[in-house]
This record gives sequence, structure tokens and C-alpha cells, in this order.
Amino acid sequence: MAKRKQLRTDISWSTEESITVQGLDLCKDIMGKVSLGDMAFLELTGRLPDERESRLFNAMAVILVEHGMTPSAIVTRMTLCGAPEAMQAAVAAGLCGLGSVFVGSMENAARMLQEGLPDPASPGDIGALAARIVDAHVAGKRTVPGIGHHIHKPQDPRAPRLFEIARENGFDGPYVALMNAVAEAAGKRLGKNLPVNATGAIAAVASELAIPWRVVRGIGVMSRAIGLVAHVLEELRNPMARDIKAWVEEEATAHARTADGGAGV
Repeated sequence: MAKRKQLRTDISWSTEESITVQGLDLCKDIMGKVSLGDMAFLELTGRLPDERESRLFNAMAVILVEHGMTPSAIVTRMTLCGAPEAMQAAVAAGLCGLGSVFVGSMENAARMLQEGLPDPASPGDIGALAARIVDAHVAGKRTVPGIGHHIHKPQDPRAPRLFEIARENGFDGPYVALMNAVAEAAGKRLGKNLPVNATGAIAAVASELAIPWRVVRGIGVMSRAIGLVAHVLEELRNPMARDIKAWVEEEATAHARTADGGAGV
């Protein structure tokens, strides 16, 4: 009979008198001393950030908390309408939509950067590398992640501001350079303006902070969860989900009804 693998976690444990999180006493070392953003950094890296890392990580984390009536916000409101007793289900429903198109594209961008530049200490020719990355995406008929935006034109204002904060704190390294070079190369290759967007900037900065690409989407999940709770509260105070439902039903079935409101043939 095979020996059972020992289960192990180093994240947190409790005794009768204390709770330890990443080696720190929750009540003595964390509560009242560590911000929510710094706590997220601690959970992801196993250590508290220094002052520069804290400023940059917190700036990155707040970017995607809120962006209006996004699909995730709409889904949260609609789910709350059907299950008002389950706020957590409404927030969870909204988070399920954080994929390759909305918010979650930061994971694809971070993977592109980290796999394209596995040794940031020896970046080589960034421009040539960016061109190869873009060519590979175009040849494979894949969207280049982290560039362009359907609303913010000609530039997503969040990206240059985050890069500015990164520069102020000493984190404008090769991944930031590569992300900007990819945007430039893609614009030339595709013949359109495709500046770095918020998720591309987050991907680059997260890479500078040595956060593995596999959990970079988690930064967006953490952030957006806060915003979705705000949408839950507004929906409770000033509901719109039923109006959205009625409007969509009216519009979507108009072709099947006669002018006098009777059933269509």
C-alpha cells in the first residue's frame, strides 16, 4: 500500500490563544498595522512589502476595483435580484466573468512577458523580442494581450500613471520596457494605435514584483470583489436589475409581437 502524502500548508495555523498568518501573529503583528493591500502582498509572496513595494502594489490593486457597469457588475446585480439572500453568490457570479476579455487578460499578458523574458537580468534586445512576440501572436491568430481598449482612446489613462508610479519607486525595469515595446510593435504590425491598457500595465508591474503569472489574475479577482460588494449595496438601495430584465425582454422579443401587443405569428 502506497504511503499517503503528508498534507502541509505554511500559510496559516491557529492555537487556542493565537492565529498565525505567514509567520506573523494576526492580532499582534497585522491588525491595526497592515493595510488590505499589504496583506494581499503578504499572502502572495510570504512577506510584507517594503515601502516602495507597498506603494506600487497598492496602486496596482486599486486600478480594477471599479469600472462602472461592466459585465461582472451587471451579473452581480442580476444574481442578487434572483437570490437576495445570497450576497456572496452575487459577488461570486460577477467574479466568474473575469476571463481573457475582461480583467483576466492580465494573466495572459503576464505570461507573455514572463515566458518571453525568463531572465530579466539579461533582457537582450527588447525591441527585437517584442517584434517576435507580436509576430507569433499574429501568425497564431491570437490577440496580443494587454494592449488597446474599447473605451479609452487614444490611451488608457491608468497605464501611464501606473508606469509613472513604478518609475518613481524603482520598478520600471525590463518587463515594463517589454510591455511598451510589444504595444509599439503591435501597432506597427497591425497598422493601428494599440497603447498599453490597464491589464497590460498591471501584468508588467506584477512581473517586476516577481509575482508568478499564474496568480496575476488573482490581483484582479481581489480588487473586483471589493467593487462588486459596492454594486450589491447600491442595488439594495436603488435597484435596477428588474428594470434591466424588463428592458432586455421587451427589446429582445419585440420582433415576435404585433404592433397592437398581440402574439406574433
